[in-house]
Amino acid sequence: MTPTVRRTRRRAAHLALLLAAVFTVVSGLSPAAPAFAEPNEGSSKTLAQLRENLEVAAKGYLEAQAALEASQASQKALNAELLAAEADTERLRSFVAQYAAEAYKTGKIGMVSLMINGTEPGSLLSKASAMDRMTQRDEARMNDYRARKQEVTAKKAAIEIQLKLQQDAFKEIEKRKKAADQALRAVDGRSSSGYINPNSPLAKPAPRNANGSWPSEGCSIKDPTTSGCITPRTLWAMNQAKANGFKRYVSCHRSGGGGEHPKGRACDFASATGGFTNYSASGGDRTYGNNLASFFIKNASRLGVMYVIWYCKIWINGAWKTYDSAGSNCGDNPAGDHTNHVHLSML
Repeated sequence: MTPTVRRTRRRAAHLALLLAAVFTVVSGLSPAAPAFAEPNEGSSKTLAQLRENLEVAAKGYLEAQAALEASQASQKALNAELLAAEADTERLRSFVAQYAAEAYKTGKIGMVSLMINGTEPGSLLSKASAMDRMTQRDEARMNDYRARKQEVTAKKAAIEIQLKLQQDAFKEIEKRKKAADQALRAVDGRSSSGYINPNSPLAKPAPRNANGSWPSEGCSIKDPTTSGCITPRTLWAMNQAKANGFKRYVSCHRSGGGGEHPKGRACDFASATGGFTNYSASGGDRTYGNNLASFFIKNASRLGVMYVIWYCKIWINGAWKTYDSAGSNCGDNPAGDHTNHVHLSML
């Protein structure tokens, strides 16, 4: 006769198998691995050096990009002012031509030359008594013409300066791109295609300095995802992601390890609905990660994004590269390979 306890164990085992089968049929998935509070992205001397090098390269790239954008905006404004000044100069030129013709007939051409090319308003006033046929209106027009000529010259010189600044910015951008490539080559960071969604929503731009540069920020704001702190710009980016529908679990500040987490300039966005899981995202979870990575990339210049890591790839300085931080096949280490979360690093 079979002991009762053995029959009970068999029933429990059968029940467990039945529940597992029911779960598989209902959900269409295998039982999920447990969720973790935060991913262990790995730490090593090589990885720490890589992160440091990438930070320097990306920071320099973003600063040069901000300088380029500011210079281009300044040039655009100067061009508009130059067009207005040239239009006024051309309008006044017809008056000067008419008056010069009249002055030539009356023998006052020398005085007109002084009026056009003079640099001191006082010298113009001192000659007023000799110009018996020049009215106060004529005198004002001559002064205006001379001022506009000087303004046109100054605007052209200012535009030349902005063009030189843009050339310098382009050179710096290329320099920083090469620096990032060199850092990634040490970990086999080859060029790669990535996740770009042209239909990603636009984020509201983060605050900048008056000249268009990014303000220096410290870890000064309470991190709503942990007990630590983050920078205002990191909080802005996280809130913009949430405002555009990316509302799954997020973890930002981390007291230990390298990279930007301890500085409050990085966040990890879980791809699974239940939080960080120890398996690679697939199906809808992977689509969620693709779309979130695309959102940060499309809005990189608006938010101050240094780089984005997702599914064994890193987007930095305008391009995707492979990212083999875990030293394994992609997905063998979901946290280190970033196949279960999107990593965001901010300037």
